[in-house]
Amino acid sequence: MGRFEIAFSGQLMAGAQLELVQANLAKLFQADAQRIAQLFSGRCVILKNNLDAETAEKYRAALARAGAVAEVRLMVPEIEEVELAPPPEPEPERPAVVPEAAPARLQVTPRDEYMAAFVGVDAPDFGLAPVGADLQDAKAATPTPKLDLSGISLAPPGSDLGQLKEPPAGPPPDVTSLRLEELK
Repeated sequence: MGRFEIAFSGQLMAGAQLELVQANLAKLFQADAQRIAQLFSGRCVILKNNLDAETAEKYRAALARAGAVAEVRLMVPEIEEVELAPPPEPEPERPAVVPEAAPARLQVTPRDEYMAAFVGVDAPDFGLAPVGADLQDAKAATPTPKLDLSGISLAPPGSDLGQLKEPPAGPPPDVTSLRLEELK
């Protein structure tokens, strides 16, 4: 279903008085005199948009009761034209035999339109390495850094290395006044 808008250009119903219609619209829209004066400026003003047909007719009828002529218009959705790119031209069939001098190249046969975009991709034909083969290149040995540690020494075992000591525990509580009784 279409969506509608309510347009008002300052026209009055036959026999309606301008001051009375302005007062009715001010009461209907709960607006001040300055805003109501803008409605009667001679320009077409959209009062409400994106309405269904039933709601748009209710708004038009309410404005007619107030003495104003409102127009219900069908909103035209803005449709952006998009031009699609032409599909790629299929490449002629290439022979499956590759000369011995050239490295092996992957031949892609498209299975659908999506894969047709990858027909012209020049990719090496990677194979599988034999079982147990090292797939990572050997790393060069990293030289050991030359550090001068002659100014560093170690403390003997059990030495105080500056840790904070816990304060001694206080005396145990006096429990001499407590006693246990059996419940019967």
